[in-house]
Amino acid sequence: MKYTQLGRTGLKVSRLVLGTMNFGPQTDEADSHAIMDAAVDAGINFFDTANVYGWGENKGRTESIIGSWFARGGDRRDKVVLATKVYGNMGTDGEPWPNHDKLSALNIRRAVDASLKRLGTDHIDLYQFHHIDRATPFEEIWQAVDVLVRQGKILYVGSSNFPGYKIAQANETAARLGSYGLVSEQCLYNLVERRAEMEVIPAARDYGLGVIPWSPLHGGLLGGVLRKQAEGGRRSGGRAVDSLADPELRGKVQAYEDLLDKHGLEPGETALAWLLTRPGVTGPIVGPRTAGQLASALRAAELELSEELLTELDAIFPGPGPSPEAFAW
Repeated sequence: MKYTQLGRTGLKVSRLVLGTMNFGPQTDEADSHAIMDAAVDAGINFFDTANVYGWGENKGRTESIIGSWFARGGDRRDKVVLATKVYGNMGTDGEPWPNHDKLSALNIRRAVDASLKRLGTDHIDLYQFHHIDRATPFEEIWQAVDVLVRQGKILYVGSSNFPGYKIAQANETAARLGSYGLVSEQCLYNLVERRAEMEVIPAARDYGLGVIPWSPLHGGLLGGVLRKQAEGGRRSGGRAVDSLADPELRGKVQAYEDLLDKHGLEPGETALAWLLTRPGVTGPIVGPRTAGQLASALRAAELELSEELLTELDAIFPGPGPSPEAFAW
């Protein structure tokens, strides 16, 4: 496994990030533990989760599964750079409740303590804002963060789903207050969805944030979905099937799969390997439901893509170009 610095920090993280969103809803506790064991054995040290994972009545379940894995002992916790998120409503009465969501100082304090309890640890290495909070000023957010850093409950702070201007606003406010600011941005980024290249990734790079792409296969669309359908395999759900109703996109996916057939490459592994070539990317989040899916992601981390193939991929899925040239002269 290869490692890199997380943004401008001295923290070393693996080029693949283990996403845990399926732990609980799709993958039971025993299989989740086995996947985490296999990930660490392969050198993956960067685990990503969120307080709301588990969803609905089971929100928090994913963090609890990770916590029970830590509780099995050994040096599991010491080997892991642990990232979780705050924003979604964690009220327990079935209805949204004021001050149990978003980024007020009160909710940040409450959410950190609850995550620490579920995770069975005394600190979170990377605490991420899951979404922008338009109602809470960054002055309040950084005041809450700085208290938690002094208490040793969190070490670094990152963002997720932030536009470029909010990354700038967050870090300019942090600089004015003497806070360290954001060190990472977790955004939707893959061959199909490249709009982050316009402003989010440039802002992240300028402010020293590592970029952590989520949904690297775009909901399965880049995982060989047409080949699987032709072979009569399990149908992909969600974005993959819905997007194929667009004839233009379906044609691009077919051209993508045909190109990789010519090169003898697997679509999902190539999509991950492509992200690892992109400037500013720390590592994509892979969210395996099974040990086999984790093994495929690990092969992608070792895959070298030729300049010829990268050019051909750009021809099928061209990026938007930089801002403002993408939408102005």
